[in-house]
Amino acid sequence: MNHMKSLPAALFAAFALTATGTALAAPDLKVALIAGKTGQLESYAKETETGFMLGLEYLTGGKMEINGRKLKVIVKDDQGKPDLARTLLAEAYGDDKADIAVGTTSSGAALAMLPVAKEYKKVLVVEPAVADEITGAKWNKYIFRTARNSMQDALAAASTLKSGSIGFLAQDYAFGRDAIKAGKEALAATGSKATVVHEEYAPAAATDFTAPTQRLFDALKDKPQPRVLAIVWAGPNPMNKIADMKPERYGISLAPGGNILPVMKTWKAYAGTEGTINYYYGFPKNKMNDWLVAEHTKRYKVPPDMFTAGGMAAAAAVVAALQKVPSGNGDQLVTAMEGMSFETPKGTMTFRKEDHQALQPMYHFRIKKDQKNEWDLLELVREIPASELPLPVRNKR
Repeated sequence: MNHMKSLPAALFAAFALTATGTALAAPDLKVALIAGKTGQLESYAKETETGFMLGLEYLTGGKMEINGRKLKVIVKDDQGKPDLARTLLAEAYGDDKADIAVGTTSSGAALAMLPVAKEYKKVLVVEPAVADEITGAKWNKYIFRTARNSMQDALAAASTLKSGSIGFLAQDYAFGRDAIKAGKEALAATGSKATVVHEEYAPAAATDFTAPTQRLFDALKDKPQPRVLAIVWAGPNPMNKIADMKPERYGISLAPGGNILPVMKTWKAYAGTEGTINYYYGFPKNKMNDWLVAEHTKRYKVPPDMFTAGGMAAAAAVVAALQKVPSGNGDQLVTAMEGMSFETPKGTMTFRKEDHQALQPMYHFRIKKDQKNEWDLLELVREIPASELPLPVRNKR
C-alpha cells in the first residue's frame, strides 16, 4: 500500500527535476566576432579579440553569461577581404544563429558587411573600422559603432592646430583618403585658421617615402608658421623615415596620429612631438580601465593597446544591449541601443540616436622625454571631451 502511495510522489519529484533542468538550460546567447586575423592588419585584429574576451570576462564577473544564459563567442577570420567578410557574417547570422555580431578590422571589409545586417535584421557592432561612410552614406539602422570614426580623429587633431600651414601624408586607399577629407573639414568645423597646402598619397605597402616627403617639404617650407606635416597611416608608420630627412631644416614639425604601442615605442627620439590619439592605457582614469591595464599586463606582460580597449568597448556595448533585450531580437536591440550609454575603458560612451556612432573623448598627447620603462611613452596634454568634437550626422536617415 505504502509503495503505491509513494510512487506518484517519486514521479512528481522526477518530473519537477526535469522541469527545472529544462528551465535552466536556456539556449546560449551567440555573439559572432569577425576580424582580419591574417593579412596586413592582423595585429589590430588580435588586439580586438583579446580586448573583447577580457571585456566579457570583466562584465560578467567571469561567468560568461547574461541573465543566466551562457555566452558563446564564434570567432571568424575575414583576412581583410570584403567578399569573405560578407560571406562570414551571413554564415554567422544564418547558419550559426548569432544574436549579434561584432566586426571588423578593415574599413573595406566592414563596408561589405553592412547590407548583410540589414538583410538578416540583426545588429552589427562595428569595431575597429573607422571609415566615415560606415555611419554615413552606407549606414542602416542595424549598424552601431563603438570604434571612433575618421571625423572624430580629424576633429581631435584639428582642435590642436589653430593656425599655420599643414601638409598631409596618407595611404592611398579608403582609410587614407577618408581621413584627409575629414581633416580638411574638421579644420573648418573647429574654426582653425590653419591652411592645408599639400596632400600626398602613398601606396599602403610603401617603404620608400623620399619622393612624397620631399614634395611635402617643398610645398611647406616657405609657408606661414607653424608648419606641420601630419601623418595618417595604418600599420608600420613612416614617421622615423620622414624624421631622418630632417624636416626641422625647414622649420617643419611632424604630427603623428596616435598609433599602436609597438610603433610609438620607436618614437623615443622625438620627445616633445605632439599629436592626438583615441586611447593610450595611461590616460583614462576609471575602474574598467584600471582592471584592463592590470589584468592585461599580468597576463601578457605588456599594457593594453588602443584596439584592445576598442574590443572591450564593443563587449561592453554587447553586454549592455543583451541585458536590456534578453531575447536578442534585432529590432528590439536597435530600439534599446539607440541613445544607450555604457561604460568602457575610455569612460562613458553613448550611441548617438541619429547614426549610432559612439560619442567618446579623444586625447592630445606629447611624446615623453623621461620614459620610466619601455612602455612609458606618452604624457597627456589634455583629454578632449566628446562635447568639444562637433561630429556631423552624415547618414540619410
